[in-house]
Amino acid sequence: QVQLVESGGGLVQAGGSLRLSCVASGRTFSRSAMGWFRQAPGKERDLIAGISWTGGGLYYADSVNGRFTISRVNAKNTVYLQMANLTPEDTGVYYCASAPYGSRWDLPGEYDYWGQGTQVTVSS
Repeated sequence: QVQLVESGGGLVQAGGSLRLSCVASGRTFSRSAMGWFRQAPGKERDLIAGISWTGGGLYYADSVNGRFTISRVNAKNTVYLQMANLTPEDTGVYYCASAPYGSRWDLPGEYDYWGQGTQVTVSS
């Protein structure tokens, strides 16, 4: 059973920064593609960032490209999402997700486990 536990969400003013963390267990982390999804109020959950198991492959949705950075430390079974220059449109629940070995990190359908989510609220 894969478990993913996110932390780091909260309330921030527009223009501010936050770093989300996700600790994974139950699957060989160093061989898992990892991603971050976001679900804005009234909208579907979308893949906004993904990283390959080596860290060499990266994906960003257009809406966050240039502002968000995904990274991982395999020795800590942890994936991060550094978010900068936040806007109210970034408000939502952020979910960490894991994909099996061999999966693409840029395809939302590859992910098969999600965490419980962490709320990010950006005030104007």
